[in-house]
This record gives sequence, C-alpha cells and structure tokens, in this order.
Amino acid sequence: MTYLELNSENLNPDLQQQAAVLFGQLTNAVEAIPLDTLLANNPQLTVLGCMEGDKLLGMGSMVTYRVVSGYKGWIEDVVVDQAQRGRGIGRELMRRLLDKGRQMGLNEILLFTAHHRKPAIALYESLGFKKKDSYLYVLKTI
Repeated sequence: MTYLELNSENLNPDLQQQAAVLFGQLTNAVEAIPLDTLLANNPQLTVLGCMEGDKLLGMGSMVTYRVVSGYKGWIEDVVVDQAQRGRGIGRELMRRLLDKGRQMGLNEILLFTAHHRKPAIALYESLGFKKKDSYLYVLKTI
C-alpha cells in the first residue's frame, strides 16, 4: 500500500472515477465534486489517498482556514472501500492528516461524523478526538 497526496499531477480520469465511487460508499445523499475541480487553485485543501497498485482503497481530506479563534483544520470525507476495511487504512489516513495539521501549526482540528458510524467514532476517539459540546447547524443554500 502507498499513501500519497492527491494533486493535479497524479490525478487521471480513472483515479477520479474511483474517488467518486468510493465517496458513494460514504454517502449517496451528496454527489461527489470531481477531484480536479476541488484541487484547482485550492492550497487550503489536502486530499490523501491509499493506493494498492492503481486501485484507490481509501481517501480523506482536510481543509485549513484562519479565523479570529485560530488556525484550524477540518477533516471530511474519510472513507475506506468496504472490502478493505479492518486493514488500518482509515487509521493511517487520519494519522497522516493529523501529522500534516501539526506540521502546519494548526491550533485545532475538527471533524463531524454521524452518530450511527460507531467504528469511525471509535477510531476518532482512539486518536484523541473529544466530543465537542456544541450544536451543528446547517443551512442549505442550493
């Protein structure tokens, strides 16, 4: 297995299609935005992939932003192919994203997961994440 940062230099149509299919295993409520569109002129976004040969086994992303309360990261869309789960891929993707955040000097790294994703919650807690006492609100604009 190889872990790499996905970028415009290593993206190809096949890898983009695999990413869209993989994202579909995470949710079918949202259509995946093509990776080339996401990564174009977006230095605040890191997308990591786990590859075995030319097959994408898992991926995760982190966006960084600066606000009055600090320099923060937000992890999203961590997903491992259903047939590959249990091999430590999700943990390694998370570890690498967290390491990158620390290297960048982020004050805080946040993420959201649904309450029914018990294995994901266990993973995040084992990596030191704590449940934040707050409400998450959403306003759909489209």
